[in-house]
Amino acid sequence: MPLDFTKHFVAVPTEFKQRNNTGCSWRVTVKLMNGMVTQDQGWATYAVVHQIKIGYMVTFNLLTPGTLKVIIFDDDGIEVVNKCGKHNKAFAAKD
Repeated sequence: MPLDFTKHFVAVPTEFKQRNNTGCSWRVTVKLMNGMVTQDQGWATYAVVHQIKIGYMVTFNLLTPGTLKVIIFDDDGIEVVNKCGKHNKAFAAKD
């Protein structure tokens, strides 16, 4: 995410709860690196569990200072709907 994204925060959170289109939540740690806000621990697992592939588009909408709504579109531009049951318990966030 561009560093301009940080203008929405008093301080950039160290963790985001990512909520998908079915209401499931997932924790991902965040850090500043090379002038960018990057998602760190939890993102790779999130990408695998949600089957994000090269060519997919992922959008992030800030719901609260610590929560992002994540919408995934496949390479045909169709919104991908994921079930909650596949989540890794280490990163699944409690609502």
